[in-house]
Amino acid sequence: MLHILLVWILSAIALLITSKLVKGFELKDFKSAMVAAVVIGLLNALVKPILFVLTFPITLLTLGLFTFVLTAIVLKLAAGMMKSFKIADWTTAIIAAVVLAIVQVLLNLAF
Repeated sequence: MLHILLVWILSAIALLITSKLVKGFELKDFKSAMVAAVVIGLLNALVKPILFVLTFPITLLTLGLFTFVLTAIVLKLAAGMMKSFKIADWTTAIIAAVVLAIVQVLLNLAF
């Protein structure tokens, strides 16, 4: 249970850091980041595996780089569901997906 709570908080912190680093990726506050982390987690569990299977040939051809586009799709879906979370355009979503992955790796290494 403690592990799940820690992952949730670290995900919210990663989203907040990403919102500070990427212009056009906006989160209102920490509470919004916590809710966004839950929404993104649910979308990652439900939607992303389906998208991954459907786009597997493209992912294979791009040596896995297309997964950033899949993450951008999930981020845009989450932003569309929340008023306090906004992503300006698809380019911003893809850049945010890359930055978010880097920030999450750094936070996981720190903890």
